[in-house]
Formats: sequence, C-alpha cells, structure tokens
Amino acid sequence: MDWGNLSFGYTKTNYNVRCQYKDNAWGSVEMTDSEYINLHMASTVLHYGQEIFEGMKAFMGKDGRIRLFRWEENAKRFRHSASGLLMPEVPDELFREAIFKVVLANKEFVPPYGSHASLYIRPLMIGTGPELGVKPALEYLFLVFVSPVGPYFKEGFKPVNMMICRKYDRAAPHGTGTYKTGGNYAAGLRAVEEAHKAGYANVIFLDAKEKKYIDECGPANFFAIKDNTYITPESPSILDSITNKSLINLAGKLGLKIERRKVPVEELSTFEEAGACGTAAVISPIHKIADPETGKEYIIGDGNAGSVSSNLYHYLTSIQVGDEPDPFGWVTIVE
Repeated sequence: MDWGNLSFGYTKTNYNVRCQYKDNAWGSVEMTDSEYINLHMASTVLHYGQEIFEGMKAFMGKDGRIRLFRWEENAKRFRHSASGLLMPEVPDELFREAIFKVVLANKEFVPPYGSHASLYIRPLMIGTGPELGVKPALEYLFLVFVSPVGPYFKEGFKPVNMMICRKYDRAAPHGTGTYKTGGNYAAGLRAVEEAHKAGYANVIFLDAKEKKYIDECGPANFFAIKDNTYITPESPSILDSITNKSLINLAGKLGLKIERRKVPVEELSTFEEAGACGTAAVISPIHKIADPETGKEYIIGDGNAGSVSSNLYHYLTSIQVGDEPDPFGWVTIVE
C-alpha cells in the first residue's frame, strides 16, 4: 500500500466487529469479514433516521506500538448521541472491547510511523427493528469498521479557502446538532457540494436562527486566534469536537487565553489565524472565507499556516503518535 499517498476514503480491510441489541440487552461482540448488513425493509434507520456514529483514529508510534487517542471521549459522545435519538447506550466496556478487537484484527492496515496517515475507526449504531409508526426500534446493531486514511483535505496541513453558506442550515438550535447523527450531514450536503463546485474546500455554516454567527466548518469545528486568545464558537447546534477540546487544553498549556462564545461573521476580519478542527482533518488552516451573498471576502493571514495553529497541530499530532509526553492521559496503547 502507498501509505504516503492515501486519500481520506474507504479501503477494504480484513474484519469488522458487530454486536446486536435485542430483548433489552446487548449480545456478544462478533467478528466478520463481510462488508454488508442484512436489514429489514421497515428498519427504523431507513425510515426515521435512527443512526449515530463516531470517528476516531489509531496511530503507529516510532516504538511499533499502536495508540488510540481519547477513546473514552468517543464512547461518552456515542452515549450522548444514543440518548438523543432514543437508542440504547453502549457501555464503555463494550465500546472498548469492540474497538480494540477490530484494531488488533486489522493491525496490518495501521499506517507506519512517519507516513502522516492513520487507521480511521468508525463505530456506528443503527435501528434494525421493524416499525411502521414513528417510534424507536426495539432492536439495534452496533458495528465498528476501520480504514487506513490520509489527510481529510487533499491540501493536508496547508491553508484552504472556505465559503459561508446562508442558504442552507445544518441543524436548528436545540435540534440534533449536538448529536453525531447522519441526518446532520445529509442536511449539509447541498451546501458542501455548492462550495466544492465554486472551488472552495468546504462550507462555513452560520447559526440557523439569526444568520449572524459562525457555527461549524462543514464536518468540523471552527476556531480562531486573536490577541493571544483561542476563540471557538459556543452554540446549541454544533457537535462537541474532541479535537477542539484537546486543542483548548493545549492552547492553555501554551499560554493562550480561551474564549468559547458567539463569533459574529464581521469578526472574521480581525482574526490573525483561523482553522477547522476535527478528528479527520486535525487542523486545516483557513486563509480566505468568501461570503457570496454579501460579496465580502475575509483574508486571514498571509497564505501560510500561522505559528499558533502550527504549534497546536504539531503538539497534538506528536502526542497522538507518542513523540511527545502525554500529560493529559489521552493516549491508550492497544495490545
């Protein structure tokens, strides 16, 4: 495999793991080499969107050991999403067993140290029980598969241009925005595709109520740097990014002040640095943000990754692969 030129896409691996929820109880974790699922045509996932998922990564260190980054936070967010969609919560011990089993069963697909690639881990749960009325299913499938991946944005850790979307909303306040469910991403597809066709790496969504404040960068959280301060939006409709929370911790350790608050669009012109952050991209610096409906363009920085974003990116990725000490206890060795 050409590890250094992997895209962020699906690659078939040897195994995935599955666990059934039936009669109010979870069964045992089973391994399979099948990439397919048999579904009843009346399954709630197909009709009422009972589906949640997570995104996490495993990394190969210089010492040849595989590392997971903050899996407990993914398990916690998975439970939060399950509760929001009236699905059974997956206990930590079951979540851990599944992800450890699938990583070890596919360890030959963990990209080597220094390749700047990783093994992406996708836990998901779907409502499989048949229902015709609008109500939660009685049966569910918890599944975890993996795929080796490269950078989410083809540019890698280089500044990209993004476009503000006012025409479409990703999620409404107090809706499903804080849950990692497929419906939120489906709601954003039109905006993302329009941004891509216009030559932008991704879209920036504004708050659905007033269209005044930054919400999310497509599938990632937004952050900015100004006056030695790490600024990131506070909103009732955005996903609580584990990467963003980690960057907040690291920014504080580097001596930056932290502000989690509403970020008005007009403030974009005052930022020294800006970026999108998430598991897939880690950090993608942003250079230009276009607002087609107002005709404005916001230029941030000189076209190179800013010093603060660069320091945060290298600090975080060095912890993930074991090159830097882990003072937070974020890394777990898979063995």
